[in-house]
Amino acid sequence: MRYRAFGRTGWPVSEVGYGMWGLAGWTGSDDASTAAALQRAVDLGVTFFDTAWAYGEGHSERLLGRRIAANPSKTLYVATKVPPADFRWPAHSDARLPDVFPPDHIRRYTERSLANVGVETVDLMQFHVWNDRWARDSRWQRAVTALKDEGLVRAWGVSVNRWEPSNVLDTLSTGLIDAVQVIYNIFDQNPEDELFPRCQALRIAVIARVPFDEGSLTGTLTKESRWPEGDWRNRYFSPENLLPTLERVEALKAVVPEGMTLPELALRFILQHPVVSTVIPGMRTVAHVVSNTAVSDGRALPSDLMAELRRHRWVRHPAPWSD
Repeated sequence: MRYRAFGRTGWPVSEVGYGMWGLAGWTGSDDASTAAALQRAVDLGVTFFDTAWAYGEGHSERLLGRRIAANPSKTLYVATKVPPADFRWPAHSDARLPDVFPPDHIRRYTERSLANVGVETVDLMQFHVWNDRWARDSRWQRAVTALKDEGLVRAWGVSVNRWEPSNVLDTLSTGLIDAVQVIYNIFDQNPEDELFPRCQALRIAVIARVPFDEGSLTGTLTKESRWPEGDWRNRYFSPENLLPTLERVEALKAVVPEGMTLPELALRFILQHPVVSTVIPGMRTVAHVVSNTAVSDGRALPSDLMAELRRHRWVRHPAPWSD
């Protein structure tokens, strides 16, 4: 495993981290398999784990806490998130800060996450939604500063709304945000335009999430793909999105180099960007852990292939099915 500096914090985090949404927020999760996958990740050098209270109402955080307790000699970085008080994802454009992140709510859920993970300090606490209109509001600023001064949180971050990578730029200039989590993959290259240069200038860490476009870039989806009732993917991969996605995936498969899988290509594309501190694929099995961590070998994609992958950029905007 190779390591990168986590922005201005300087933490040496694994460039392949662990996204834990699917371990508690999607159907088909099994705690025994999850524990085995998490432990294998630790054994292979993964040190950065991204979770949230919203992933199973603390269940994902507790799963991570058990792994931390089982590996006392390892330095494992915990990133979790404060859910919006109105429990609406993403933050709507007209949402008011007092309705989404009032100061007492920020503190209450920080304390809940600390209890769930079983630690005295969380490394990175993130706002699970955001709107840049709130950037200069002193209420959230005082709340995060107090929690940091008290030693309950080491660093603060923002998880940017889907397909809104610029909806945080003013907030970053406050100096209070140490990390940004953003969707970045072969299709979603928009963060490169404004967000990444700003992060580079301010030495803000970048967490690349959704590297496989919620599963499409694994190459396993078909027109018949369906999930159990209540699974979020049924809404996201509605016919409105699934059919054009499959067309683009088929076009992308044609340029995958011999001997390389589509998921491997997807991860290598992300790691090629020097601003990315860590990429957090969801990994629910030991096999997923082994294959995904194997890309951390320092091998770069050739320039002609990167140029071809630029042509697969897909500019998308938030839609009712993408929440």
